Amino acid sequence: MNEQLDISYIINELGEDREHYFNAIAPPIIQTSNFAFRKVEDLRKAFEDEMGGYLYSRGLNPTVDILRKKLAALDGAEDCLAFNNGAAAIFAAVLANVKSGDHIISVRNPYTWAQRTFDDILQRFGIITTYIDGSEIKNFEAALQPATSFIYLESPNSWTLELQPIKEVAAFARANNIITLMDNSYCTPLYQKPIEMGIDLSMQTATKYIGGHSDTLGGVLSGSHQMIKRIFDTEYLAVGSGIQPFNAWLLIRGLRTLPMRLERISNTSREVINFLKTHPRIDKVIFPFDEGFPQYALAKEQMSGACGLFTITLKNGTMESITKFCESLKHFMMAVSWGGHESLIIPKCASIQPNDFDATKIEHQYIRIYTGLEDPEYLIRDLKNALEA
Repeated sequence: MNEQLDISYIINELGEDREHYFNAIAPPIIQTSNFAFRKVEDLRKAFEDEMGGYLYSRGLNPTVDILRKKLAALDGAEDCLAFNNGAAAIFAAVLANVKSGDHIISVRNPYTWAQRTFDDILQRFGIITTYIDGSEIKNFEAALQPATSFIYLESPNSWTLELQPIKEVAAFARANNIITLMDNSYCTPLYQKPIEMGIDLSMQTATKYIGGHSDTLGGVLSGSHQMIKRIFDTEYLAVGSGIQPFNAWLLIRGLRTLPMRLERISNTSREVINFLKTHPRIDKVIFPFDEGFPQYALAKEQMSGACGLFTITLKNGTMESITKFCESLKHFMMAVSWGGHESLIIPKCASIQPNDFDATKIEHQYIRIYTGLEDPEYLIRDLKNALEA
């Protein structure tokens, strides 16, 4: 591998001009709102192209730039923007690439705030979204309309772990002059490379694996320099959704240990899943790298790894049994998100009113589990005790 693309170089050296800040190992947090100029001409140039230098930290900031360079390199992209959170990255990417009367194709059951953008905001401007089963290219072809301008992917999905055939979708989109955006939060760029497979914009919530400590928010949007520059000049600056220097510094810190954390979490996940698959009270385990997963072959083709997040169902699951199981856990915390040091659990029924729970609907029985950095035996013992409760 070219040294410039080597993950160790990216994480530890890329973008870090240490001789400019006293040869400090950790980069400084440039906690400033604006930047001074000595010459009017230099200020004029900054006004003309705010992405060409430092003018105001709503746009570019030196600490944020170190993070941007690393994240773009990890994605194999020309450039990237860092946002305050993942929802902001999705919002900017979509808004920059649609206009009134356009049509969007989205995978079904996308991330909540992606769907809110499509259904609650864009519909006000006559932009309609069609939700499809994204597992087969024929469904994208069937959904195509003359006004289709944008495709939203999420592979794997964060609940059912459904995949899309990324290369096929990217080729289809380019043949029809459609922009593609893919949420790559599940895999991170270490385990999946959407840009290399032809996707225009790769997005991830840096809140999760990039940060890794559940102490900051962040969103990443990577793509061509031309596309990123256009988003920077419009949605990014106008909405003011860029990440703050201190949060960017925390994400740089998180990147230092990303490979080892993913490896540890992957190994733990396999042990926990192997235990659950043999337990008599477990009905199903949904995980892309499980040989029983319907899209296992596609997962192995597109992804170099899968870690942390999977979904289970209990045998004869009811609202009462699911609730009892989740509340009996001592070491899995019940919370949203994933990717931190701590193991988490969240039941789908938490978003359903008790009177609306229907045990015949499998999605009502889903329990999502995330394994963190704890010892696998520690987590297995907790799950075993809760299942027996």
